[in-house]
Amino acid sequence: MKSTFVNSRIRDYIPCKHNIVIFFIFIFFICPAVRHWFFHQKVEWLYALIISSLISYLCIPVVKRIALGLNITDNPDNKRKIHKTPTALLGGVAVYLAFASTIIYTNAYSLELKGVAIGATIVFVVGLIDDIVCLRARLKLLVQIIAVSIMIYYGVVADFLPNVWWGYTLEIAITFIWMLGITNSLNFFDGMDGLAAGLTIICSVFLSILAIQTHQYYLMILSITLAGSCLGFLPFNLRYKKPALIFLGDAGSTFVGFLLASMIIVGDWGSKSPIKAYAMPVLIMGIFIFDMTYTTISRIASHKVANFREWLEFTGKDHLHHRLTTLGLSPKQTVHFIYFLTASLGMSALVLRNGKVLDALLLLIQAVFIYIIIVILMVRGKIKNRRKEDPIE
Repeated sequence: MKSTFVNSRIRDYIPCKHNIVIFFIFIFFICPAVRHWFFHQKVEWLYALIISSLISYLCIPVVKRIALGLNITDNPDNKRKIHKTPTALLGGVAVYLAFASTIIYTNAYSLELKGVAIGATIVFVVGLIDDIVCLRARLKLLVQIIAVSIMIYYGVVADFLPNVWWGYTLEIAITFIWMLGITNSLNFFDGMDGLAAGLTIICSVFLSILAIQTHQYYLMILSITLAGSCLGFLPFNLRYKKPALIFLGDAGSTFVGFLLASMIIVGDWGSKSPIKAYAMPVLIMGIFIFDMTYTTISRIASHKVANFREWLEFTGKDHLHHRLTTLGLSPKQTVHFIYFLTASLGMSALVLRNGKVLDALLLLIQAVFIYIIIVILMVRGKIKNRRKEDPIE
């Protein structure tokens, strides 16, 4: 019996044949000659996608083993959890390492990236600490504010208002609201297997296509690298008829959320009209704006929160993915539904590139109508469930 146990523990530390093959593929791609060929063929985006995916994929088994060994797990100990067994955290560590190392290896540097990188790293480190010891929401928000402030110091700020004092003030305020809102919204979406990582991949791919359309080489590399970093993680987080092996954790979800939000600020969306310029990325990221807005309004209307402190510390199953399951969708069906919704609006953004300001307004109104339809369905589902619980009514 003891021999069997020892042998099983030894097998845990021996890489499987599949991972060994992936490792040698990785060694092949990091060869300078291979890297030079991709850059010479003007397909740096493909190289960044492959390298970041491979690094993330190879890191996951290692960080998973570390998380389980140190008991850094997400335990299903309250009603908000939908998984059945303790699941390793630290998936975000693999994503962070994949993104950072790929950007360094491909020499994709800029002054703006320095501010984003410092801010994102601060958010990542605090999220990692939170995964281990559980920090207070107010402390995490304070750190996020500091991270955004550093990013603004390096010149990463929304730029679409007149160059006067009130224009600068509003742009800084909008930058704070946007960064904090998207960062935390993506963190809230990390509640079902594959949801946060999949949404990051979809949004990043559309942003990279948009960057190509608007001739923003640098932004294209950043966004496709983020997509690849999450792509290598996804097979371990979204498995066919099986639960996730590892979660992003707060470190991963806030890190990718911060990066996604900052890419919108960094980007120059190829139009002198602010409405058309920002309609494109807003359509791509609309799912996060909708969820944050709807849950806030819903909580205030139902008197679940009465002030900012209560809103900040409130936890509940009232986000979009939770509400869709009340309509009868399974968790995986819910994830795929949100995938298709995000991709559909992302396609609208790509079409808008050659459109006019009126087209931008019409597509934004269309997106609002789509979300209103979803709200109607969710409210109807909530009423129906209430009647089931109280037949007398």
